[in-house]
Amino acid sequence: MTRSYRIASVPADGIGPEVIAAGLEVLDAVASRDGGFTLNIDHYGWGSDWYRKHGVFMPPDGLAWLRTADAIYFGAVGDPNVPDHVSLWGLRLQICQGFDQYANVRPTRILPGVTSPLRDVGPGDLDWVIVRENSEGEYAGQGGRTHRGLPEEVATETAIFTRRGVERIMRYAFQLAQSRPRKHLTVVTKSNAQRHGMVFWDEIAGLVSHDFPDVTWDKELVDAMTMRMVRKPQTVDTVVATNLHADILSDLAAALAGSLGIAPTGNIDPERRAPSMFEPIHGSAFDITGKGIANPVATFWTGAMMLEHLGEKPAADLLMRAVEQVCAAGILSPDLGGKATTKEVTAAVVEAVRGMNR
Repeated sequence: MTRSYRIASVPADGIGPEVIAAGLEVLDAVASRDGGFTLNIDHYGWGSDWYRKHGVFMPPDGLAWLRTADAIYFGAVGDPNVPDHVSLWGLRLQICQGFDQYANVRPTRILPGVTSPLRDVGPGDLDWVIVRENSEGEYAGQGGRTHRGLPEEVATETAIFTRRGVERIMRYAFQLAQSRPRKHLTVVTKSNAQRHGMVFWDEIAGLVSHDFPDVTWDKELVDAMTMRMVRKPQTVDTVVATNLHADILSDLAAALAGSLGIAPTGNIDPERRAPSMFEPIHGSAFDITGKGIANPVATFWTGAMMLEHLGEKPAADLLMRAVEQVCAAGILSPDLGGKATTKEVTAAVVEAVRGMNR
């Protein structure tokens, strides 16, 4: 019996529609090649254009519509004419928090044919997964401003750390590290300066570690972690950090692997109470919107993560082998030093999928 999945497509802004269209084309080729499942796509035109017309980024019942999906395939949100905090909280964070997608998972590795800016580092030397707490911390949305415009104006941004929130992301990270060959986890904080929330993180990491005796783990301050990622990438495997720290570290990781254009992410609800959301992390990139040169590889990799989450790991593996084959052949977009357009990279991956041996 053919398995059927409903996918909510939310391309949103900038290059989002370009790369999501490319991703859907490749996913269709994978589904056709596999034959065991079908993807039924629901298209949602929410984003900054919708905001300009309606005053909101999604309709009031938007989450209810998305809840009918098995997974969400998201492009990027952001517009030069809309403040970033308005667009981010209006769409992406509304979905992440509305569905309690508390684990943001960002794998990073150097793909064949892609050159890292790090000297003498190649495929196999940099193979990481960064787990970002995705529901509270520095992005909890707590705080405010008073006495606006006056000399005594005050702005507060309160980071929220709960025992439930920290323990569940720590447990998820240890489980993920346990599933990887090296079984090693690095817990990143800033507990020397942030003596309450970050010390709390360290303490809970120590408690949770007792349930995973086969996982080795260490602690690193976030500033030291940036140096370690650059100077000793082979010592890093699985990483867990707060909402803000992991956001920054994962962008550094993508750059060290070659480009933001190849970096995927999944906003996961491990309990599967609601659909999880999968997106490339490169943002809306309005500077190249409409030029046909956006790198779709991150969106393909994101699609592979989505397939694996749906239980279609063989199809996910096939897609990633096709992506690696195309990159190794030098069919690369300009951000990776190549000359291929979005459509040319997409066509090459589709062709590779169709000719790929199982």
